[in-house]
Amino acid sequence: MRDAGYWMLDTGFMRHRFFCSLASTWLLWCEHMKTRRRDFLKRSGFILGVAGLSNGLSLAATASKQPSFIVRSSKMKLGIVTYNIAKDWDIATIIKNCTEAKFQGVELRTSHAHHVEVGLSKEQREEVKKRFQDSPVELMGLGSAFDYHTPDQTKLRADIASTKEYIILAHDVGAPGVKVRPNGLPSEVPKEKTLEQIGKSLREIAEFGAEHGIQIRLEVHGKDSSHVPNIKTMLDIADHKNAGACWNCNQTDLEGEGFEHNFGLLKNKIFTVHMRDLYLDEYPFRKLLAGLNESGFSGYCLAEIPESKDPVRVLQYFRSLWLAYQNLL
Repeated sequence: MRDAGYWMLDTGFMRHRFFCSLASTWLLWCEHMKTRRRDFLKRSGFILGVAGLSNGLSLAATASKQPSFIVRSSKMKLGIVTYNIAKDWDIATIIKNCTEAKFQGVELRTSHAHHVEVGLSKEQREEVKKRFQDSPVELMGLGSAFDYHTPDQTKLRADIASTKEYIILAHDVGAPGVKVRPNGLPSEVPKEKTLEQIGKSLREIAEFGAEHGIQIRLEVHGKDSSHVPNIKTMLDIADHKNAGACWNCNQTDLEGEGFEHNFGLLKNKIFTVHMRDLYLDEYPFRKLLAGLNESGFSGYCLAEIPESKDPVRVLQYFRSLWLAYQNLL
């Protein structure tokens, strides 16, 4: 019985050890699962945090890339008017300085040192054309000083005839357009009569220009004649797709119903733009460039600025401001 008793005690003891071992194993497994769960939650939180941070950074980066006002890719080009910064430059200097300053085109103003005038021979015209074609600078236009507001009908017909000669010159040297202008409204003549005369003259010139593939660009220019509603009236009377405006960045653009209204009158008829020094905070250059961009303008903005002893540097500053105003720097 003693052996049997010891056997029973031993069996109970072994059974007790077995259940204790089983319980211990269970507790260890539960602790292990708790540790794995904590690790999983930590890792999940870290991953979610990183994902959130990544998404935040991505959104911030996307936001930072959004332009401030440009609604489409800018197609505008930059050039100069040789009045006045390049008035003393010959063609070689114009090409050299424009190339160095990264300006794409030039409007050659009549009467300046490059001497691109109607008196050029056929060979000389071909030479001018070739020099620009072989360079990175486009001869984008010729700038005349012809106007059509005079009450003197003999002078008016002479200016129209001279403009036609200039149009032929533009064709021969490879310039696609000619700038013309009004230069005031004579006080002794009713305004409506002068606006009509300018408009009809412009139509005649535009028709002639179309025959030679040359645009006619009416500069927003002259005392009283530079008021944008008056320019619109001239173009409406001309009523020709080959006649458009050369926006001139005058302070009169802000008069009447304001810049936005005046710009809206011409925005779909603007062929080229003359721009003064861009540091002048009296003029809304950013609004102008935004409006041009919104209207799909793809023509030239031309620096019409004073001469300088350091012209290339001045042009480089002009280009930087022009780009910055478009949020392109």
